[in-house]
Amino acid sequence: MALAFASSFHLATGRVKPLTSSNATRKLYSQMKVSGSATVAVDRTQVSEFELENKKHDLLSTIQGTQRGQNTNADQRSIIEEALVGLEGCNMGEPIDLVKLDGTWRLQYTSAPDVLVLFEAAARLPFFKVGQIFQKFECRDKSDGGVICNVVRWSVPPLLEKEEGATLVVSAKFDVVSVRNIYLQFEEVTVQNIYISEELQALIAPAILPRSFLSLQILQFIRAFKAQIPVTNTTPGRRSVGGLYYLSYLDNNMLLGRAVGGGGVFVFTKAQPLEL
Repeated sequence: MALAFASSFHLATGRVKPLTSSNATRKLYSQMKVSGSATVAVDRTQVSEFELENKKHDLLSTIQGTQRGQNTNADQRSIIEEALVGLEGCNMGEPIDLVKLDGTWRLQYTSAPDVLVLFEAAARLPFFKVGQIFQKFECRDKSDGGVICNVVRWSVPPLLEKEEGATLVVSAKFDVVSVRNIYLQFEEVTVQNIYISEELQALIAPAILPRSFLSLQILQFIRAFKAQIPVTNTTPGRRSVGGLYYLSYLDNNMLLGRAVGGGGVFVFTKAQPLEL
């Protein structure tokens, strides 16, 4: 918090009245009051930041061990919601800062059914794995919106690499429609960055045999493969598939969001820039 101190000087005509001990005492006391007020203001700011970091730590502690929301019961969800609401109240009503929002955010927890179904499928199916999930915002130089990409790393071992076999990207444009709400209009679903496992590469082009032109072409095709499916609505006068997204908390390293209409809550932390 910035504190502004103002001083005024008054030039009077006639004799200058000498500063008596009483006047000096009052002046010193006044200065002490100003100094004390500044100290209290600084202390309050520090306490506020300390409490904020505690709330963030409490939230991350409550979601730890839930496997991003897959393994929770009713009591846990209630505790998590309480921690969410406590943190959301810290910057409620503040407008969305698109500069802070810009960048890559890693999913730490969600209650969204359309995401949890992926985790549940991966838990049931031994041949399907879900890796890291990100939201990437591109809005630094914008004032009223930008682009958002929902990024899911997934794999089908042993055909693809275990951790990052392939990438699913759902891209959308978004508009800021109120102080904390953005409206998403989905545009495209893309499957890209396919990395086949060493075992599959060995089947396509065995290392002990000379690699033929055809086998090399197959490997190159797989690596460069990119399937794009548009989801925009081409009907005149109708909006594309979309939804309202409430950004309930945002700072330099944490983002909380709620899909309006019962779509679930999301907890993200800032991640390293993601190249798509």
